[in-house]
Amino acid sequence: MAAGEARPPVVLVSGAGEVGLDWAVVFPSLAEKARVLAYDRAGLGASDPTSRLTLDSQVRDLVALLGDVGPAVLVGHSWGGLLAQLAAFACPDRTLGLVLIDPFHEDSTAEVPLALRLSSSLLYNAIPLLKRIGLFDRIAANMGRALAERCTDDPEIQASIIEAYRASYRTFAQVATIRAENRLANTCTPEARAARAASAAPDVPMRILTSTRGKPEALRRRSHDLADQTAAVFARGVHVVVPDSGHYIHKEQPAAVVEAVLAVHAQANRERP
Repeated sequence: MAAGEARPPVVLVSGAGEVGLDWAVVFPSLAEKARVLAYDRAGLGASDPTSRLTLDSQVRDLVALLGDVGPAVLVGHSWGGLLAQLAAFACPDRTLGLVLIDPFHEDSTAEVPLALRLSSSLLYNAIPLLKRIGLFDRIAANMGRALAERCTDDPEIQASIIEAYRASYRTFAQVATIRAENRLANTCTPEARAARAASAAPDVPMRILTSTRGKPEALRRRSHDLADQTAAVFARGVHVVVPDSGHYIHKEQPAAVVEAVLAVHAQANRERP
């Protein structure tokens, strides 16, 4: 998806197994003030399948996109937050600002209760089976409907959003990529740590937003501590805890996300040569 005019562009990076359409709640408001692009990673949505998915390949794809659209403000949710950070480290000259929305951090997994880890693993392993027996299409339709209802009251537009969402997961390969990305999140710790250790954060405006609901208390505290640490790496990093928000802050508290992105965009625009 792409819309809007004002530069620099804003590139939206979705969470694990999610597509560009996941940003539909905040997309129109952002596009009023900036050129906004939300892309599907390899294997998902409208993008081509991928034979081998790795953390490095996903970061390289994002860096290549920045090469096409020019220096940009990067906005990443969850898994996309990690990808946005690593792309900023790998290509600081193409990164003008950074907004991380409840981002994934490789050091948070130790605080995930064992029961939750096991249940998540079972769920993601079951997703391809659900697709084969026809149940995943029903799940996708329900998720698309929930997204559409957050976006608009217009029944025709809602129907279009639902159909676009279902199309994003129409093939078995698209659905299998959901499992593959979530597995990658569970195995990327050494690679992500090495990338952080070998990199310097660019001196750009940066905000990190974290949620207050939906996580076990120990994991929530750990996520906030890691957000503080992440913000401290950036000379102009700011950590904002968003009240009454779950993991999908851009859907539940869209105004907070729009405000953060547009503030970073405005600052980046003032600083452009």
